[in-house]
Amino acid sequence: MSGRLSIIGTGPGNPEQMTPEARAAAANAAEFFGYGPYLDRLSLRADQIRHASDNREELDRAKAALERAVAGANVCVVSGGDPGVFAMAAAVCEAIDNGPDAWRSVDLVVVPGITAMLAVAARIGAPLGHDFCAISLSDNLKPWTIIENRLRSVARAGLVIALYNPISKARPWQLGKAFEILREVLPAATPVIFGRAAGRPDERIAIAQLAEAEAADADMATCVIIGSAETRVIVRDGKPDLVYTPRFIKEEAR
Repeated sequence: MSGRLSIIGTGPGNPEQMTPEARAAAANAAEFFGYGPYLDRLSLRADQIRHASDNREELDRAKAALERAVAGANVCVVSGGDPGVFAMAAAVCEAIDNGPDAWRSVDLVVVPGITAMLAVAARIGAPLGHDFCAISLSDNLKPWTIIENRLRSVARAGLVIALYNPISKARPWQLGKAFEILREVLPAATPVIFGRAAGRPDERIAIAQLAEAEAADADMATCVIIGSAETRVIVRDGKPDLVYTPRFIKEEAR
């Protein structure tokens, strides 16, 4: 008889931002599969088994978890943030789609969570208050040409953009190039929010204008939110402090 496979997110990193539903799923699971630092966020009991793997081994991790679930184990696959946003839920679904029929019989539960763009947005106001999108700048799983086309398209459509995976040692130039592309479309004063480690002790939230935004202000722990032409900055105590995108947008807005 097949077991159960729950896919949970630990939230952006602050323990208080992990949902009660995710905690309950973790408490009931026997085996855990995930990237080591994400598993470290859980307080596992002595009877719970941990299977840590590298962050770039998502599909292999999903297959291993499914094998254990098919064997009857109560398994938990762990992501950061929300498991359905650039995370393990898609990898597990992909494995099921291309795997043996037995994997389709697994009792699968995806538990919603809090992702980085929501945590960053909450810390700065309401930049996602109207239409928005999320784009990963990692070209490990899709060509850079697709990323460029999407950036231009959503900027022209007037969407606020949350950028995931903005920069790393292996990908040092993508965020700078993204800023160049967006400067072709958006006003120079468009607000850019750098939200690093939102909700954690090493949190850093900064606001810049698109014309002056520097890729060096981000790292892999940063979610970058770029406003639309409608996004507004409120100055309080003499400094830019709140960012929001109005709920009402005029028909002629582009």
